[in-house]
Amino acid sequence: MRNTTVLISGASVAGPALAYWLNRYGFQVTVVEKAPALRTGGQAIDFTGETHMTVLERMGVLDDIKRLQTGKTDWVLIDESGAEQAVMSGDFLGGDIEILRGDLAQILYNHTAAGCEYLFGDTVTALRETADGVYVEFENAPARVFDLVFGCDGMHSRVRKLAFGPEKDFVTHDGYYYAIAGASVWQDMPEGNRARAHALTCNTPGLLAQLGGNKAAQMYLFASPELEYSRDDFDEQRRIVAEKFAGMGWEVPRMLAELPYLDGFYLDAIAKVSMKHFTNGRVALIGDAAHGHTLNGFGTGSAIVGAYVMAGELAVAEGDYTVAFARYEEIMKRLLRKTDDANPGRFMAPRTARGLRLRNWFVRSRGFKMMAKYAENAKNDIDLRNYPELVSAN
Repeated sequence: MRNTTVLISGASVAGPALAYWLNRYGFQVTVVEKAPALRTGGQAIDFTGETHMTVLERMGVLDDIKRLQTGKTDWVLIDESGAEQAVMSGDFLGGDIEILRGDLAQILYNHTAAGCEYLFGDTVTALRETADGVYVEFENAPARVFDLVFGCDGMHSRVRKLAFGPEKDFVTHDGYYYAIAGASVWQDMPEGNRARAHALTCNTPGLLAQLGGNKAAQMYLFASPELEYSRDDFDEQRRIVAEKFAGMGWEVPRMLAELPYLDGFYLDAIAKVSMKHFTNGRVALIGDAAHGHTLNGFGTGSAIVGAYVMAGELAVAEGDYTVAFARYEEIMKRLLRKTDDANPGRFMAPRTARGLRLRNWFVRSRGFKMMAKYAENAKNDIDLRNYPELVSAN
């Protein structure tokens, strides 16, 4: 086996999933994570379709996920007076199985911690490819050389910036932002007792405010051109939300008053990553860093599949990354062609009063039920090689 020392940037979902498979196939894995510790809690994420379930089962984590899964969350759409306008079923909004992001991260970490090196509270600051590998500099740890480097560090990937170019070359703003704050409705419920929930979702043109959803205690979504703000200044970000929602009725004034005191605040654009290639030399991107699309609904599942495919192709190619990277790109682009390419912001927060009325009418209509059924039948399933079986046979 060649090229066995690997660095993975990011310890949320894609990173530990890739670490699991590479470690299983005999690679020496180091995972670096900017956060000082594993992130707990977080919003609910989901998996859907046979391809996702197959990969989770082959990883041996499906039973753990089922044990900690959340229930479905119905969105009750209301106006500023609190009057119900329509209901979006959780069967349409969620996948076949949902779990809090922090719970999933903990499961994946538990399956990899013993065999992989984790560097928390650190980040990659420089990459330089040489004839023998990739020279990597860190913010805190001493510089090291790895055979291969993987960016599993999300939409705002540091590895992508260093190895491929600036974010503006690959990330397109969809005209909306979303923010979450506080614990999800599921976070305080005991495992095995996470029944169906209801989220109250208030809309005015271009704005959405939600209480009690599967994402967080509070969720906000608003139409906006691109904003300039510090990603590390959460007080500034909270002010942006407060300014956008000032004057909105219903429970929003109370929500905004509570916002400064809620943990887990996060603000980001609804955006899409578009890349011609996911690999460059000895560096490759997995998950949102390569093909993220905020609130698209397929991101976590695609990340899990991408990690499975990348590690499997490397193992089958006995570490020849030139062969494995080409196969990885071919397979993932075939998978991604089948995912939804809609702008979720436009549907969740139409910009006009007429658009809101039409959206609510459509959600109540037979056409919406037919669309939900079509979506169920059009899951992003593709046939995957059984890499564990292939590798164990060698």
